[in-house]
Amino acid sequence: MELIQAFFTKVGDLTWGWALVPMLIIFGLLFTIVGRFAQVRYFKRMFSVLRSDEVGEGGISARQALLVSIGGRVGGGNIAGVAVAISLGGPGAVFWMWTVALVGMMTSIVECSLAQLYKRKDHEGNFRGGPATYILHGLGKDYKWLAVIYAVSLLLSFSIGFVAFQGNTVAGSALESFGIERWVSGIALVIAGGFIVFGGIKRIAKAADIVIPIMALIYLAMAVVIIVLNITELPSLIGMIVKNAFGIESVVGGGIGAAIEQGMKRGLFSNEAGLGSAPNVAATAYATHPVSQGISQSLSVFIDTILVCSATAFMILLSGVYQPGAEVDGIVLAQQALTSELGAWSQYILTIALLLFTLSSIMYNYYMGENAINFLVKKNIKMATFILRVVVIAILFVGAAAPNATTVFFFADPLMGVLALANLLALIMLFPRAKRLLDDFAGQLRAGVKVPLFDAQNYEKLDLDMAAWGKDAVEEAKALKDNS
Repeated sequence: MELIQAFFTKVGDLTWGWALVPMLIIFGLLFTIVGRFAQVRYFKRMFSVLRSDEVGEGGISARQALLVSIGGRVGGGNIAGVAVAISLGGPGAVFWMWTVALVGMMTSIVECSLAQLYKRKDHEGNFRGGPATYILHGLGKDYKWLAVIYAVSLLLSFSIGFVAFQGNTVAGSALESFGIERWVSGIALVIAGGFIVFGGIKRIAKAADIVIPIMALIYLAMAVVIIVLNITELPSLIGMIVKNAFGIESVVGGGIGAAIEQGMKRGLFSNEAGLGSAPNVAATAYATHPVSQGISQSLSVFIDTILVCSATAFMILLSGVYQPGAEVDGIVLAQQALTSELGAWSQYILTIALLLFTLSSIMYNYYMGENAINFLVKKNIKMATFILRVVVIAILFVGAAAPNATTVFFFADPLMGVLALANLLALIMLFPRAKRLLDDFAGQLRAGVKVPLFDAQNYEKLDLDMAAWGKDAVEEAKALKDNS
């Protein structure tokens, strides 16, 4: 066991330790410049997805795909992780978190547009895709090994490791706030999680349509109340964030370096842009053009980091509970911020919000594994998927019921680094095709087309699934556009 742990520790050091964070930032800046700041040019257009209900044939709606992605990106890290980043990096970490989000929005456009471009119809008629698919069909069979590495890493990290962590977080929070025994929380999670995951992506999407808006509104509403109560202090707080970000006023050891490191790491861990997880969901959506889904998915990065992470930061910094450089439990610090401003009752609301955050993350994490299974297994897919669902539910219970169970899943973070590295290598090689999609989308808008349509016949040399993007799909898109 020690040798295995040492191996994965080394893997984590070689990915997250020195290579991955700079690559995510550099590639994101490259995509932003060459893509002519598409995340800024199309920012207003992103919000149109909230009114989108078109599902076409074989897909879920763009809004449902967005909400599933938000559910995966937004989790305990938006509360605990942000609190720790501020404690160790100072208020300036918030500024660099924002910066990473703006760059990550462009990376999300690129990876999710590619996921749409190379999506396939599965044996049940649903759309599937993601990095493993665009590696195989975009780069060719010579890179199948990279696609397999990605899919295996996705399965083990998200659907096995992170599911256990999520169950553990929920059970611990329920025990602390309500005195509910861990095994009771485990049973409740098994019932709720089992009902959702055994329904597949369409049931996950329907659940996300309800759960995600509720959880986001509850949490953001508490943040808005605290901001309004301290509105006169807001300008000076923003000034402090900017000054600390550039080392003009340092409140923690390490100065500007600590602020940059903590802010960038938290931003990247939280919004997952470039890590290759969200494209698995983006591929499931019905879209009239690949870039339209890429633009929609970039909104989830904005909501995750600019809205939810900032809400946590403002609550902590405005409440007066912040202690520079102190080692803290992030959830406890957030609870202290709420109770000091709103009263003891608010910690229970935070626990409920955290429960919803975690439930949405469990749905998302499970689907990552289902997508990986569909890529890796070519025969008896239904049986393989059923086994995965049973395993996920079992691990969810074990993670919730046993306080120290998560130590068994130490491999999750290192494997997340591996899949992120595989995805980034694919993105840089496939970026010319993403650029072609962006140019096509922009060209149609300049020509006066309000809803750009993708014609796969213009991309006949690419290994596309014509069942998803053939003439019938184009006609269907036109019909939906004409009826809208």
